[in-house]
Amino acid sequence: AECYDDFIHKRFEKIEKHFKCTRDELKAALEQIGRLNPHPGEGKITGRETVVIPDLIIYKREGKWVIRTNDRDIPELAINEMYKDLSAGKSLVEKDKKYLKERVESAGILIQAVQQRRHTLAAVMESIILRQPAFFNGDIDVLDPMKLQDIADEINVDISTVSRSTRGKYVDTPFGIFELKSFFTGTVELGDGQIVSNREAKQSLKDLIEDEDKKNPLTDEQILFLMKDRGFPLARRTIAKYRKQLNIPVARLRRII
Repeated sequence: AECYDDFIHKRFEKIEKHFKCTRDELKAALEQIGRLNPHPGEGKITGRETVVIPDLIIYKREGKWVIRTNDRDIPELAINEMYKDLSAGKSLVEKDKKYLKERVESAGILIQAVQQRRHTLAAVMESIILRQPAFFNGDIDVLDPMKLQDIADEINVDISTVSRSTRGKYVDTPFGIFELKSFFTGTVELGDGQIVSNREAKQSLKDLIEDEDKKNPLTDEQILFLMKDRGFPLARRTIAKYRKQLNIPVARLRRII
């Protein structure tokens, strides 16, 4: 397609020169293109919606949080007493008895591991609730700085255990369903020495870009000084990193005519 690269990179002057058109003619063409469906066949394709089944359910009872693991699709594990008796009795030859005893012990280890997983998951959730009071009091836009290591230290386990316990896990709260990893945030030191969540810095950056002049969008350098005025003295590379994490393109690609 002619000028496709210039189009996706919003090099409007080159497009005008190539097609020998005016700015108004180009603007009208872009508006018409913007009304087109880039995926005309998607309405004919049916797909399955992704359903998130929470691993934890929390709710308040008499002013206190109740944490419950969601085990409705997991059967209760137990060892059949018959096999226990056989492994301890005298009806089997020694070779078979030894094999059965090993299998019973393996089953016991598995059951203990499942129970420990539930206990650890609940302990992690309890620690998260204690460390994010604003969120669990209903202000879901506010998160305090919190790292995996903070939780690991509090519940006295290795950080890798917390990482495994939270990876791909979801909790059903009165405010909606959230992935556990969403409660963990980095930190930013403000000009007055106060430590806040980098989520606050990202939200401030997002607000700046949403309010910018779309015909003359803010560069990362301009955002850097504006963020400093807002109390977030960030490095330019940090501005670029947060912008990318928010899926916000560079200024040149945000410009409209």
